[in-house]
Amino acid sequence: MAEIDWKEARRYLGLHRPGGTIDEQLEESLHSCGTELEATARPRAVWRRFPAAVEDGTVTCAGMVIPSAYLARHLKNCGEVYLFAATLGAETDRLLRRSAVTQVSRAVILQACAASLLEAYCDECCDGLAREVAPEGLFLRPRFSPGYGDFPIDFQRPLLEALEASKRIGLTATETMMLTPTKSVTAVVGLSPTPWCPPTGCAACGKTDCAFRKG
Repeated sequence: MAEIDWKEARRYLGLHRPGGTIDEQLEESLHSCGTELEATARPRAVWRRFPAAVEDGTVTCAGMVIPSAYLARHLKNCGEVYLFAATLGAETDRLLRRSAVTQVSRAVILQACAASLLEAYCDECCDGLAREVAPEGLFLRPRFSPGYGDFPIDFQRPLLEALEASKRIGLTATETMMLTPTKSVTAVVGLSPTPWCPPTGCAACGKTDCAFRKG
């Protein structure tokens, strides 16, 4: 099972700034929360492979016609995609809600640990997919989620429906397209005949004053 990346958890808490001092009590709380979260989380994921057509700022796959220049550029030269969804489960949500009522400071740390664990689990799943398609001479593009850039968040629900995510991993979306359980993610993952070289994540983002920026 994936494990919490403590460096990432600290970053989510805003503790990644150069020259910062280490608070031993906070470190103890971080690891205590992380241990509790890892014992509670029930990570599950689902994915399906679909043909994809990319042209003129539009991506067509799994019956969806997605108007997104960012996504189309991200999937350039990809003839197929994986639709992907993952969740830490309802138990994690219940833990976060209880902590928000009983101890707010602990709830904040748990949120950071959950974000790190979810990312690590998604990376683990995608690493496995990359190994599966490698014999076909294919490479995975980084995950690209609804709501990022100009990828309309309204595609959250049709993506979940294409994956039968409600039935398979208990993941749904509200009327406002928020995922339930909340510690979940959906994404499109391109399959390309060439390795991915362009910068990703913080390196590709122009928001240099972001509190969660790496480096």
